[in-house]
Amino acid sequence: MRVIPVLDLKAGQAVHALAGRRDHYQPVRTFLHEGSDPIDLALAYRDRLGLSEFYLADLDAIAGAPPALPLYRRLLAEPLTLQVDAGVRDLASVRPLLDAGVSNIVVALETLRTPDSLAEIIAAIGPARLVFSLDLRDGTPLIAQGADWGSFDPVLLADRAIGFGVQRLLLLDLARVGTGQGLGTLPLLATLCAAHPQVSIQVGGGISGPSDLPRLARAGASAALIGSALLDGRIGRDHLNGLDLEPAS
Repeated sequence: MRVIPVLDLKAGQAVHALAGRRDHYQPVRTFLHEGSDPIDLALAYRDRLGLSEFYLADLDAIAGAPPALPLYRRLLAEPLTLQVDAGVRDLASVRPLLDAGVSNIVVALETLRTPDSLAEIIAAIGPARLVFSLDLRDGTPLIAQGADWGSFDPVLLADRAIGFGVQRLLLLDLARVGTGQGLGTLPLLATLCAAHPQVSIQVGGGISGPSDLPRLARAGASAALIGSALLDGRIGRDHLNGLDLEPAS
């Protein structure tokens, strides 16, 4: 199981995410590096913890602003591996990310205009370059306004996305992000892993410390997305020993 640091980006700074309340996110403070420059923080993760694959949430783009393409290019040039959530709504919003060299594009339930848009994106770029984020808040799916998925059951939503061809899935509970309250998606993870063993499933939100990592691995997670527990040192390099830290191809 891989450990993937989270870079939450807002107004050009790396910010500390807390419970999905994005208006209140503040610049990160961490022992890893002074300041909130996202490039420097990413390099600190690489140089101090040996981590070079990142989940980047471009919060401005998720809210509707243009994506921070120059920053993506600078990170990719280091070189680092990125999964980028830039608020993809349809196929048209994928094309600038492809042009910037992003090879792992997050398509999130929270922003996707229609289920058919997901099918269209997969048909255009293939499933290997796409991560479908099943966004939750306290276990309830966050569906974009006006999008009709026919259900609010997260299992049925995941089943439908996988039916479109999704091969990489992210379970992300925003209410737990940055809280350290522990894992809330383990039962859902176990259900989906049993039903779809061919699908790679990542988990983010609420990871409180090193004891959560083997629990996720045993439940079948392919990767754990971690922000606060890396920033404040609850999970450090010693805890990462023995894990597969190679970035996804």
